Amino acid sequence: IKIYSLHVDCKVTSRFAHTVITSKIVNQANESREATFEVELPKTAFITNFSMSIDGKVYPGIIKEKASAQKEYDTAVSHGLSAGLVKITGRKLEQFHVSVSIAAASKVTFELMYEELLKRQLGKFELLIKVRPKQLVKHFQIDVHIFEPQGIRFLETGSTFMTNELTEALTKVQNETKAHILFKPTVDQQKINPELDETLLNGDFVVRYDVKRGAAAGDIQIVNGYFVHYFAPHEMPVFPKNVIFVIDRSGSMAGRKIEQTRDALLKILQDLRLEDHFSFITFNRKVVEWKSSLLQATAENVASAAGFVQTLSASGGTDINRALLTAVSVLDKAERLPERSVSMIILLTDGQPTSGESNVEVIQENIQKAVNGKYTLFCLGFGFDVSYRFLEKMALSNGGIARRIYENADAALQLQGFYQEVATPILMKIEMQYPENAIEGLTKNNFKLFFEGSEIIVSGKISNELDLLPVEIKAQSHMSDLTLKEEANVKEKEQVFQNQSYIFGNFIERLWAYLTIQQLLEKSISAQEEDQKTLEAQALELSLQYSFVTPLTSMVVTKPAGQEQAELANKPTEAG
Repeated sequence: IKIYSLHVDCKVTSRFAHTVITSKIVNQANESREATFEVELPKTAFITNFSMSIDGKVYPGIIKEKASAQKEYDTAVSHGLSAGLVKITGRKLEQFHVSVSIAAASKVTFELMYEELLKRQLGKFELLIKVRPKQLVKHFQIDVHIFEPQGIRFLETGSTFMTNELTEALTKVQNETKAHILFKPTVDQQKINPELDETLLNGDFVVRYDVKRGAAAGDIQIVNGYFVHYFAPHEMPVFPKNVIFVIDRSGSMAGRKIEQTRDALLKILQDLRLEDHFSFITFNRKVVEWKSSLLQATAENVASAAGFVQTLSASGGTDINRALLTAVSVLDKAERLPERSVSMIILLTDGQPTSGESNVEVIQENIQKAVNGKYTLFCLGFGFDVSYRFLEKMALSNGGIARRIYENADAALQLQGFYQEVATPILMKIEMQYPENAIEGLTKNNFKLFFEGSEIIVSGKISNELDLLPVEIKAQSHMSDLTLKEEANVKEKEQVFQNQSYIFGNFIERLWAYLTIQQLLEKSISAQEEDQKTLEAQALELSLQYSFVTPLTSMVVTKPAGQEQAELANKPTEAG
């Protein structure tokens, strides 16, 4: 079985990435063989299409509601389920895997299409392409086209497998608003050494970039009656933070995990700003406060905290409820904190609540009542023994986010990286306002906090014949209350994309659908049961209309007669 052609074609238009992977395989044996298509794609992406062509006949993947697809599938396959075609393979990736049997001398072409909205983190967008053909490929090619009307501020490529020879196969052409990256190694360049047929191509191929930013009120783009508004202010004063680290030191954290936690906390302590206030609460079945109140991040206090962190050891049960309630009460009682400041609780745990209150619903309710919208809660789940769903619901109900920390060598870096994302709040209570009677289907437009290096994205449909789209942004900065205004000329904005040959025409509409689905799903996590059903029904309808494989839909992959008739591709979620 030989892969004779593998092409990754990625078009990024204004952060929205549309990727097509095409693999062509020939069976050179004189009997039928199994041909496999295995690719890894970012977890943040939605698959939108898949097909197999065997000797000219096309077998398309069909996207259906998950429940009904599952029912049909169960009927067809009486001998039990196969594992499904998609599974999570790591911190950022999931794997799509399908096999089909093809006759001697036959050819098959696999084609997978997926889309995602690139998220700005720490000042850059990252496009990740996983490369692992497992054999030498005669025609191997990665094409990345980027079009950013705001202008490209910087662009870099990186890879975990580059050698000097392979660098020669990489070209980059760039002007003000466009870039084309081509990676096209010959068979000889792909070899680990000339004698062996082993490939070097195994790892990540990454493109990182950022855009230029002019207007204070962000940048608006419009195509076919849909708009997207990007807002990423920079060089603004940072709010002082009041942060409480709530650290699990139960028995399961012993060993490597508590070591990595200590390493990360020592680095994080160095990153605190002088005007920040902080404290630590550690817990197993007992809850211990390092100090009874928040301390300012002076050199002396930071050194004292570092001494404390170095003594952290792990044993005993897990009382998440009391640990978090203690953190809230420390913030409630705090005095002399900077008037305009941001208060947050960062919980790190690796297990289920086993001591004290262990009913997760009761804990969620207790914490939400105590926090009462005053503070932001971030939940970091270390490893796979945590109830991620519980942490995610708790964080989302209290204005924060949850993140899984993978038990790898780089766990300390993952913890630090998370802290860096939330370390520099520069705006709070952000409201993005648009004319009410002229916009339909507006995505989320008010935000609790904005962190330096990220980006706010709002999208919607312009309902009537507007000539000008006025926008008003209200927010609080460290120094003052801001109001920013901007007007977009609809006709002029539509013009920008008119003559771009490689842009798929309705990309803002698809971006809007992608963003809306993501937000509906996120909202449903912390919603009450009846609201949950409504939110999921809306997300399902959009998933089907725009053909996205989301947690509510399945793609049914059909195969030639005589083979396992159909398989399902589902979207795995971090909560499983």
